[in-house]
Amino acid sequence: MCIRGKLRGLSVEDASVAAANFNGASAGTRRDLIKSSAKRPKLPMTNNFKYNDTDNTSGPLSSLPLALKDPSISSLDRASGYYLDYYNGCICKLFIVYDSDHNPFRNLISLALSDSTLLKAILALAARHHANRRYLFRQPLLATFPASSNSDRDALLYKCQAIQGLSLALNDAVSRRQDTIAASIFLLVFLDLLESGCDRWNFHLEGAKNLIASIWPSSELEIGNEQDPGRTVQAIRSFITRQIYLIETLGATFARPRLLSQPISLDQSGMPPEESVQQSFLGCPDHLLHAIQFFSLQRDIIADQAPSDDTAILSHTRHITTMLESIQNFDCYMWASSLLPQLPSPSLQGIDKLCKLSQSFQLGSLIYGRRVLDALMNIVTLQDDLVCALLSVIEALKDDEILFKCILWPIFIAGLECRSKAQRDFLTSCLAQFWADTNCLNSVNASKILQEYWTREDYGELSSPQWIFSVGHLGYDWLLI
Repeated sequence: MCIRGKLRGLSVEDASVAAANFNGASAGTRRDLIKSSAKRPKLPMTNNFKYNDTDNTSGPLSSLPLALKDPSISSLDRASGYYLDYYNGCICKLFIVYDSDHNPFRNLISLALSDSTLLKAILALAARHHANRRYLFRQPLLATFPASSNSDRDALLYKCQAIQGLSLALNDAVSRRQDTIAASIFLLVFLDLLESGCDRWNFHLEGAKNLIASIWPSSELEIGNEQDPGRTVQAIRSFITRQIYLIETLGATFARPRLLSQPISLDQSGMPPEESVQQSFLGCPDHLLHAIQFFSLQRDIIADQAPSDDTAILSHTRHITTMLESIQNFDCYMWASSLLPQLPSPSLQGIDKLCKLSQSFQLGSLIYGRRVLDALMNIVTLQDDLVCALLSVIEALKDDEILFKCILWPIFIAGLECRSKAQRDFLTSCLAQFWADTNCLNSVNASKILQEYWTREDYGELSSPQWIFSVGHLGYDWLLI
């Protein structure tokens, strides 16, 4: 796991040293950070945790759930209480397709009240998102922003404390087996989306995968021998496992070949896989995720050593073609219809919107898969029809803030394939809207990457099939989801 800002580039192995430096050599800075969190003007509040600061422009947030009127909350300082409420009101619905009473991100709050490391990870997410609202869409790629606001300083402090807590826990045989530790590492991946989308997110992901493999049962026999973790914890395990599968599948497409280790199994949580848009970060159908993962693995094989003899090429071609046909035949409307009870307001219009969400991933995976096939066969296939269809779906989702926040990956795929100025301008406006809706800095960087890619493509430095390899060699491994 890695951190940014003054501690950028350090892995979890360095966390103790980093935290020590933060607590020692940077004692003056640390005092300033703590003071900035404590010095809040005493203004009228709607509950005990509301305060206004110079950065708060969004108005009152929702109060904490009644179930969380826990004695532990009374011990929180004013800033922590505010950010916990901000997490409950803003972050939980940002990183899920449809918010509900069963939001797994919100379920983490009760665990965090008895685990300081998970609490600090939650507070870091909230503070970073709060701080991001000050930034402009067209600020420089990977710009280092000055920690000039309360929220910036709070985010840095909470992140450092979370990293320090993880370092201590991972070095303790008992503590490292707690579910809250895996959940804390998991949240750092989402913190990376807010911060840049490129700062070695894969290390967080690999850390979570390794920890899950070592502490969570993966078979009925193991589950039978383990003390019952309880329904809530088991649901959280299933959610984390499924989202790691989703993140590593989509993340691998724009990263260097073989950056990630063996993909996690959906059976790792010990619960049968069950699709749910109330329990999903992006809502990409499992069938399409499986296909995208297959294409990424084929790309890695080609990157290592492209098959040269006719028999091998024919075999790979047949497998890729079969998978492309499987995607083509996937019934997006039937998939959406099966999830009707989970829609906030079940209706035919709701099904149609959810159908378009799955179509965005269907078309994106078709484009990606065909480029992998092109690389294998050393040809260039025109994909104008697919690109136009994808652009139409993106446009149809643009007025739906709930679903639009889920489609950064298809938007970026379309950007790598579009040719006309009108198409590029449209996608640039989409990324600007995505930033306005989510305040995730990875969308700002996605726009900058595309601007650079389009310039190089126009000068003949890049060709269409090669972006499946070249995006992962633009200096960083991008998590554009």
